[in-house]
Amino acid sequence: MKKLLTKITDRVSTNKGMWITITTWLVVTILLSIFAPSSSDYQVSSVDTLPEDAHSVIASKKIESYFPSSNNLPAILVLESSDGEIKTEDLASITNSLDSTNINGLEAVIPIDKLPPQATEGFFSESKSVAILPISFRSNMDTSDIKESLIKVENVVKESTNLNLHITGPAGIAVDTTDLFKRADVVLILATVGIVLVLLVVIYRSPLLALIPLLAVGFVYQVTSQILGLFGKAGLIMSMQSVSIMTILLFAAVTDYSLFVFSRYREELKTYDSKFEAMKTAMRGTGTPVFYSGGTIFAAMIILIFAVLGDYKNFAPIFGTALIIIMLASITLVPALFTLFGRKSFWPIIPHVGEEKIKSNSIWSKVGRFVTDKPILSVVLICIVLLGSASNIFNIQYEYDLLKSFPEDMPSRIGYETLADQFHPGDLAETTILFESEIPTTEEQRTDLMNALKEQPLVENVRIGQISENKLAITYSMTFEKNPYSEAAMDALESIQNNSTTIIGNSNLSGNLYFAGETASSVDDRSYNNRDLIVIVIMETVLIFIMLIFLTRSVKMPIYMMGTILISFIAALGLGTFLTQLLFGIETISNRVPVYAFIFLVALGIDYNIMLVSRFIEEHKSHTLKEAVNISVAKTGGVISSAGIILAATFAVLMTQPVQMLFVFGFIVAVGILMDTFLVRGVLLPALLVLFEKDKKEKVEQNS
Repeated sequence: MKKLLTKITDRVSTNKGMWITITTWLVVTILLSIFAPSSSDYQVSSVDTLPEDAHSVIASKKIESYFPSSNNLPAILVLESSDGEIKTEDLASITNSLDSTNINGLEAVIPIDKLPPQATEGFFSESKSVAILPISFRSNMDTSDIKESLIKVENVVKESTNLNLHITGPAGIAVDTTDLFKRADVVLILATVGIVLVLLVVIYRSPLLALIPLLAVGFVYQVTSQILGLFGKAGLIMSMQSVSIMTILLFAAVTDYSLFVFSRYREELKTYDSKFEAMKTAMRGTGTPVFYSGGTIFAAMIILIFAVLGDYKNFAPIFGTALIIIMLASITLVPALFTLFGRKSFWPIIPHVGEEKIKSNSIWSKVGRFVTDKPILSVVLICIVLLGSASNIFNIQYEYDLLKSFPEDMPSRIGYETLADQFHPGDLAETTILFESEIPTTEEQRTDLMNALKEQPLVENVRIGQISENKLAITYSMTFEKNPYSEAAMDALESIQNNSTTIIGNSNLSGNLYFAGETASSVDDRSYNNRDLIVIVIMETVLIFIMLIFLTRSVKMPIYMMGTILISFIAALGLGTFLTQLLFGIETISNRVPVYAFIFLVALGIDYNIMLVSRFIEEHKSHTLKEAVNISVAKTGGVISSAGIILAATFAVLMTQPVQMLFVFGFIVAVGILMDTFLVRGVLLPALLVLFEKDKKEKVEQNS
């Protein structure tokens, strides 16, 4: 592999190879832009998360098979009066108008005016200032069609009453989510470009050094987007959230690799007068590490195909595609662009032949000397910081309510929180229970089962729903005393599921219970997420460890590299969640955050490990152990620290997103990258190399 990479980078670094490379990228980008669709044409607000064999999914399908109308997409109209009570006539006026208006996909509207008075009480809050109207649409409608239909519903309400309307439920949430991400994508790209450009100019004080990486990013982003569009046309479903995170990864990785290349290029320009010879030598030193760095991230992302949850699996093809293109660009396009501009890339601070490569008074030269002189003290100090930060992981609390992650002014969230304030918490999302009997049930048996379910912990109410004609299937609607998204409600439902055989037996029935609804889905989600976290951590750790063995030709060195990465991840998770609560008042995080953070902190953190260790191996061929560590820290410290700052800032851009989960994820990754860059890569790993690696001179003495 190294010979092949050297052959490629040697060719790219020639005058002819440089022009062929840039022209090829330009032609491919133009052709894809003209003939391939964009990935944005195939993005959806969310993907199916739970697998087909999840208990709640099986339950939903069984309920649908017995009662087809139950598969409709529900929406909840939350109506508020600003000047008094809402009357039944107001609701009847709305429902009658909805029935008489041609609204695409509207399947079911409750006929309020035909219900007895006692049946309508459940639609009103205790103060009568808030009321709800459930409606439902065809389940196979596109989000854009649902949006048009909901606009018509809003117009009907405005024409029928003076009530304020907020639409929530799955239909309202789907429309709001799509609108959020469409607006957020533009902000994300502009903010990312802006912050990368500013930081590059500030750190390196060279306009071209800021523009060249962004030029490379532009090529890679366009090619990736169009290729993903082709995959979308072939049937790949892409969630907007996955594509947003992919965009950040793309900017971060291309910028990082550009910094590694130009840092070594600048160093070699102080030795070689020819810009082509300088790039050829630079890429021989950085080509393999950069390619392996991309390979480790690629491996980390592809492993997600073994996850069970759909949103994790959705990362694999999207991120995998992006990383293949990034890896190709890092050994072709990036060096070609820097070679094209040559020494002018560094204007106004142009490197000249004969200049000092390393300044002995630089910060990282001093750090290198401190680490090599006092390795034990270095390890102890950093471990105290890391272990102290990691201790907070035991205080992390998780949130399973998706809407809590969205902006407070989002209409579907306003409607949802109005429901939470004015109605019983359990009414937010009822659990639907299907009893599938082996023989037809009697009314008495159905009532006994209902009463048995009512006696279960935290259950507030149970009522009989639909009964099949053959009396073999019956549904119950169950509400909990607590918020249905709370861990208490989830634990209670899980206990009921585990005891379902006993509950059926005590009711003198024979059959099976199936549980569907938001709480049941959350129980499944929690279980599968815990499974995926374990699988992803183990598989990624093992795979990257094996790749590091091939890179370093050592078993011992990858242990330091992976060990420091894993400790850094735990510390980042602990410190990041502590700071989100302290600085932003966010007390709970999505259960997705630890998995997302692990994937990116490990994959991106190993980049810096590879760059440092690769330089150490190179320097150790001609220097003593301590000299090699000192030189490698001094020569890579500047570029790694600046890359780390830019990478952290790039992920911090996710904090501009209107989704709290992305906000927290971006913040934790930014904190983790900074810890990794300055503490782990700058001090801890070099100190471990000094303590546990052997000097080549010592090996010679032992052999003699």
